[in-house]
Amino acid sequence: MWRVGRTFSAPLALVVLLGLAGPVSAVASAAPEGEPLQAYGQSPAWGSCTPLVGDVTRIPNAQCGVVTVPVDYADPAGPQANLAVIRIPATGPNRIGVLMVNPGGPGASAVDTVAGMGASLAGTEINRRFDLVGFDPRGVGHSTPEVRCRTDAEFDAYRRQPMADYSPAGVAAIESIYAGLAQGCLERTGTPFLANIGTASTAQDMDVVRAALGEAQINYLGFSYGTELGAKYAERYPDRVRAMVLDGAVDPGSDPIGENIRQLAGFQTAFDDYAADCARSTDCPLGQDPTQFVARYHQLVNPLVAGPAATTDPRGLSYQDAITGTVNALYTERYWKYLTSGLLGLARGTDPGDLLLLADDYQQRDRNGHYSNQQDAFTAIRCVDAPYPTDPAVWADADRRAREAAPFMAYGEFTGLAPRDICALWPVPPTSQPQDAVSPGPGKVVVVSTTHDPATPYQAGVDLARQLGGSLISFEGTQHTVVFNGSPCVDPAIVSFLVDSVQPPAGLRC
Repeated sequence: MWRVGRTFSAPLALVVLLGLAGPVSAVASAAPEGEPLQAYGQSPAWGSCTPLVGDVTRIPNAQCGVVTVPVDYADPAGPQANLAVIRIPATGPNRIGVLMVNPGGPGASAVDTVAGMGASLAGTEINRRFDLVGFDPRGVGHSTPEVRCRTDAEFDAYRRQPMADYSPAGVAAIESIYAGLAQGCLERTGTPFLANIGTASTAQDMDVVRAALGEAQINYLGFSYGTELGAKYAERYPDRVRAMVLDGAVDPGSDPIGENIRQLAGFQTAFDDYAADCARSTDCPLGQDPTQFVARYHQLVNPLVAGPAATTDPRGLSYQDAITGTVNALYTERYWKYLTSGLLGLARGTDPGDLLLLADDYQQRDRNGHYSNQQDAFTAIRCVDAPYPTDPAVWADADRRAREAAPFMAYGEFTGLAPRDICALWPVPPTSQPQDAVSPGPGKVVVVSTTHDPATPYQAGVDLARQLGGSLISFEGTQHTVVFNGSPCVDPAIVSFLVDSVQPPAGLRC
């Protein structure tokens, strides 16, 4: 089963993570008024997807190509970026149009996600009625140039840093690490590209891809950060949206610190759900007393600040990796068993390697020790998508709030000091400001929000649906996103909306 990309800002306590009826005709579109004409009117040369996604036996009709966009839309004739695009054509006779997908992150590859979705949705009504389309945003995945801030060895070294000392010297050391990472992004990516990496540019890119596909309108499915991209597109190009499904909502009106505090609270809720489930077993590493779950967790992971625990992998399990691995497991109940086995390894003095594997999965490190650029892209995009305070006192107060929101992530005692987020040290200015989403029109949007979603808390979905004037589907569960992952309640409602423009029942809870 394919997994979508995740929105996760590093913990502040650690400072680390349809409304229009009928089919849409496929007609070549000119540039919207005010857009640079040079980027429009392209026709991708479609070819094999094997060079991008490898084995295509499960998606034999998939086609891949490239769409070119200006790095800076204010200089349309200047340097260009190449966006990797995948298209899996509809198989039925009554094609509606394209269903464009963004899996989130920011930084996750839509090409890889659509390749997986195409296989899992084969033979379904979605497969018959829509071309399934994904493009890797600028700097991300298979698109070029890519955002790259560090070598594989530098990333490994970064993960070994506990970054838990909030004394004056410790805070200075952590900020020095962040400043070095930011400088690496600038040197390896370049100022012009880094300054134009944000969602504002990617929304324009999405419209260029739409035109290159020959579509007057798009249907869109955005997961996690993909909801933020979808909302931005709907605001800028409302008439080009036929139907939009936003699952795991990010509230675009929320400031970065407030959003992160709410996210941390979501992870605490998911941790509590995990611990309660774990406690049903007599050998739960957190014990059976709910009042001691957090304390027991700290007893297991806090010693790693002094040095990693031995694992079969010679790297060992660092403190930062133990936290990251825990966070990764909280995205889905399917990973809880690996969290338990990793924590049992710490409790028994055996191999806690499953926590290291969970951290590797989250950080996108393969078996050969090579990292994708997903985390570097995540940082680069979020740092230009909103202004971040530079006053150290603001971050000290944020640390206090974070410790209250997610005590399982908080190391030691509150010192009244905290390192500033890396985005407060970022070398290029932001290109967006937090603001409420703007509706593209009645009946065009459905938002899906999960009650115990750790990464994009439920209330954000409620707020986004209100801002967009859309319908809300509430899903009861502890996981991040749900659409097309097998829910017998959510999926039929989404299919009816996308195919027949049928709104889900008011107040639908699944």
